[in-house]
Amino acid sequence: MATPSAIERASWTRDLLASLGRADTSNQHALQIIGRDPVIATRFRAGEAAAAVLAANAIAAADLWCARGGRPQRIEVDVRAAAASLVSFLYQRCQGASLDRSPQPTTALYRARDGRWVHLHGGFSSREGTLALLKCDDDAGAIANAVASWDAQALEDALADRGVCGAKLRSADEWRAHPQGVALAQVPVVEVLRLGDAAPEPIPGPRAGAHGARPLSGVRVLDLTRVLAGPTCARTLAEHGAEVLHVRSPKLPSIEPFVIDANPGKRSCFLDLDSREDAERMRALVRDAHVFSQGYRPGALARRGFSPEGLAEMRPGIIAVSIDCYGHEGPFAGWPGWEQLAQTVTGMAHEHAGDEHPALVPAAINDYTTGYLGALGVMCALARRATEGGSWHVRVSLARTAMWIMSLPRTAPEDKPGGFDMASITPWIIEMNTAWGPLTRLGPIARMSETPPRWDLPPAPLGSDPAAWR
Repeated sequence: MATPSAIERASWTRDLLASLGRADTSNQHALQIIGRDPVIATRFRAGEAAAAVLAANAIAAADLWCARGGRPQRIEVDVRAAAASLVSFLYQRCQGASLDRSPQPTTALYRARDGRWVHLHGGFSSREGTLALLKCDDDAGAIANAVASWDAQALEDALADRGVCGAKLRSADEWRAHPQGVALAQVPVVEVLRLGDAAPEPIPGPRAGAHGARPLSGVRVLDLTRVLAGPTCARTLAEHGAEVLHVRSPKLPSIEPFVIDANPGKRSCFLDLDSREDAERMRALVRDAHVFSQGYRPGALARRGFSPEGLAEMRPGIIAVSIDCYGHEGPFAGWPGWEQLAQTVTGMAHEHAGDEHPALVPAAINDYTTGYLGALGVMCALARRATEGGSWHVRVSLARTAMWIMSLPRTAPEDKPGGFDMASITPWIIEMNTAWGPLTRLGPIARMSETPPRWDLPPAPLGSDPAAWR
């Protein structure tokens, strides 16, 4: 007999699918979600939330398989493995060496003069801008002294004015009352918006039973994202058979462990969209694509001619995906942000550890889950396009995902986190030969009876492939 927790999780999965226009076909596929939270050391049901979204993804992929003439599927998702996927970069081993990263002093919570806390995020180009604003060295003590000379709201405003990352710690009540929280509360966790008219398109690729047929065979995905939600979205599509071409500017820095974690199943090329020739190559790729997924701040690609509306004119029937931190409407839309800041502004970090010594949930809980939600939106948009036609815009954000996770029940205070080690997740560990050497890592989490998810390609070094479809 199903436990109440299992019943709840199945309802989360059904609700997500229903919100995206999927008819109730609850008897078509057999779903089982195994295990329960807490796994990670938090009262948020992180593993169960991720498992519910991964189950929704598997059902959406199974629906597309049935549209190809395939049979309904048995689907199984393990909560412990789903929780491990929220820290999957920590479970990579390349030639026996861990690929984790050391913390940076410009990415941490610091107490301001008024007693409130601010989370700085000096990743990529924000580091120099953060230090320039604070007028201090890249040292935790120096940064703490500098932040202590500011009030928290004034520092958040100054960081935003400079276009660098950082946010004030808020409680959930403060976020719900904030204009950005109000704006996000009015949209679903996954938005699928019609961009324009286009003729219906059948799911591309071979019918079930043909050699190599999979749920997303023939679906071409352009992946213009980095760390971590955006690449996870395209990686999830790749595990169901999509052809993914990851496109990166040669000018942008990268974090190699995250590239290795998020890029299996993809090929990778360089294009500089500030170059007229490379921009034309991108337009040629778009005209033959089905999905265009981007994770840069709003306006960055629009200025280069690749807004969702521009993509729909260029390639009627395209599914554009926009992934950001704070949401796509409201006063924070356009602000740069990352996992840590989504936890900070929404009240997640405040509830997790309190405001006296706040701390983050020890997982990229919003990053990976948002990536899974983006992939779910794409698969549901593909199904709608096949019957309704149209060009579509899928929008997800880390902060909206955090709000959804926070809307779910908590674990009991007396429950002890089960945790996970390599032994407990061994059934999901796979081996790949890569350009970096032999790699062991966490594989796809969902189990599907007819079309087991897998990656056909190892992660590729950035720019190692031509800017062309296979």
